[in-house]
Amino acid sequence: MLQQINRQLEKCMPAITPISVIIGVILTDSFKSYSYLVPWIFAFMTFAGSLSSNFKSLRQVISHPLPMLTALLILHVIMPAWAWGIGHLIFSKDMFTVTGLILAVMIPTGITSFIWISIYKGNIALALSLILIDTFLSPFIVPYSLSLFVGEKIVMDVFGMMKGLFGMVVIPSVLGMFLNELTAGKVKETLGTKLAPVSKVGLAAVVMINSSIIAPHLSHIDGKLILIAVVVFGIASSGYLFSWLISSLFKWGRDDTVTLVFTGGMRNISAGAVLAVSYFPAPVAVPVVIGMLFQQVLASLYGYMIHKVYAKKDLKNSMVTEYIPKKQVQQ
Repeated sequence: MLQQINRQLEKCMPAITPISVIIGVILTDSFKSYSYLVPWIFAFMTFAGSLSSNFKSLRQVISHPLPMLTALLILHVIMPAWAWGIGHLIFSKDMFTVTGLILAVMIPTGITSFIWISIYKGNIALALSLILIDTFLSPFIVPYSLSLFVGEKIVMDVFGMMKGLFGMVVIPSVLGMFLNELTAGKVKETLGTKLAPVSKVGLAAVVMINSSIIAPHLSHIDGKLILIAVVVFGIASSGYLFSWLISSLFKWGRDDTVTLVFTGGMRNISAGAVLAVSYFPAPVAVPVVIGMLFQQVLASLYGYMIHKVYAKKDLKNSMVTEYIPKKQVQQ
């Protein structure tokens, strides 16, 4: 029954986060008092998502590091620089919004990207290893990269962010991997399948609570909020597009391309929202929370396009394969 529920929730992923944002804004008084639960819920989600990770896949990927290094370059150099440039071009006098745009793309790749990579037949070992390494690096990369891009213009609790990322992301990930190794992968089938639907419900709860906290900045729809939404959508979409173009440039196969597209496009956006709400002024969280509206929808859209592109390639290759033997027989 839990597996059936999980499959239904996976199908609803593009709608879960936008609906949760709307509910959080409408019922702000009902949810904002539960903000203290967010780090714990998120730690549980990370633990559940890490039960499928192990050190063996990490060793395999390290022996061929180019795809992983490329993904890390997109995640923590290309996209933050792109967001910084777009932010300063459009919101030059609003450092809160610029900081939110940078934070939204600087946080580690999303654990939920694994779901989409599995659906569209990506490189599972690369995906798990990238999620793991990026997760472990995030307490160091995120605070200090933000300091580099934002400078002294925004007061940041760097130590608090590092502590939060360790508690919400790193420690639960290590525990999940340790259980995977200890049980020779059996925990993924026994405990992981049971926790999968619960973690998706947890994602909805986190989004609702975070949205309720910054509801005053989202409930009043004006020209600026619409502009922020358009810019966030463009930047979020470009993450998928840049990743696809780079993988095409390297002429990678379908499995590595699919993995790079989803890991380069998706972010652990809920963690970003928790950081933004916890360690920054409320306006910084606005672009991050708006990003929740688009992430799963964009993943679904790019997944559809990937399927169409490779379906055409597969059809073309099958036609060529059928044609060559016939020609040879005639000769």
